[in-house]
This record gives sequence, structure tokens and C-alpha cells, in this order.
Amino acid sequence: MGTSLKPANIELPARPRPNPPDTRPMPDPNHADCRGVASVLSRVGDKWSVLVIMMLSDGPKRFNELKRTINGISQRMLTLTLRGLERDGLVTRTIFPTIPPRVDYELTDLGRGLQQPVKALGEWAIAHLEQIAAARTRFDARNDG
Repeated sequence: MGTSLKPANIELPARPRPNPPDTRPMPDPNHADCRGVASVLSRVGDKWSVLVIMMLSDGPKRFNELKRTINGISQRMLTLTLRGLERDGLVTRTIFPTIPPRVDYELTDLGRGLQQPVKALGEWAIAHLEQIAAARTRFDARNDG
């Protein structure tokens, strides 16, 4: 089973009716902004995209250099991830007319804007790994019995 690159869980939940009734309009579940944000978050929140952005944060890299530095990524998944990031305007692909051709991948200005949020998210995850592991253990103990 492969990793889907399509956005998931993009439906809006129903807002509970408070007493007195809330007169604010419900968001339109077909609203383009909601779906657009979901698709962007799906791309930049994907684990491979995060790792590629982190690896490219210190400058351009060749495909095989990225593959070597991102532990566990297959050639196919790296290709799909780079293609998706390029499509979204976060990465550029430059082909140099050498023999054999050289291809470099680099963050665009838009992609560089993601460096700080991605770094912050990674630092948060590292700082909270033990707490999350303990919470998972407690949850599994409660729900497996």
C-alpha cells in the first residue's frame, strides 16, 4: 500500500447549535478556500515533503544526493514528492546541459518561506517525542483490553 498524495479529511464538521442559536453563517463546505487550504496542508504536511524541504534548506541538491540523505525514501516516492513540490511552486528543477545531464532541485522563494514553520514543527516533534510515546502507550493499554 503506497502513500496517497491526495488531500484527505477535508469535510467540515457540523457546528453544534448553542442556546441561544448562533446566527453566524455556517461555512460553505464547497467553498474553494477550504479545499485549497486542505490540499496545501496535505502537500506541506506530508512527511516526505517536510524532509525534502529540510534537506533543500541549505541550498540546491541533486536527486541522488537527496535520496542518500533522506533515509527510507524510495526513488519513486522522491520523484513524486519533488514533482508535487515543483507543481505547487515550492521547488524548482534545473537541468544543466552536461553529459550526463545534471539536474538540481532548489527551494523557490515560496518554498524558502516554509523553512521556519517546518523547522519549528520538527523541533516541536523532537522535544515532545517521549510525551507522545507515553500518551500512545496509555491509549493503547486502555483500548486494547
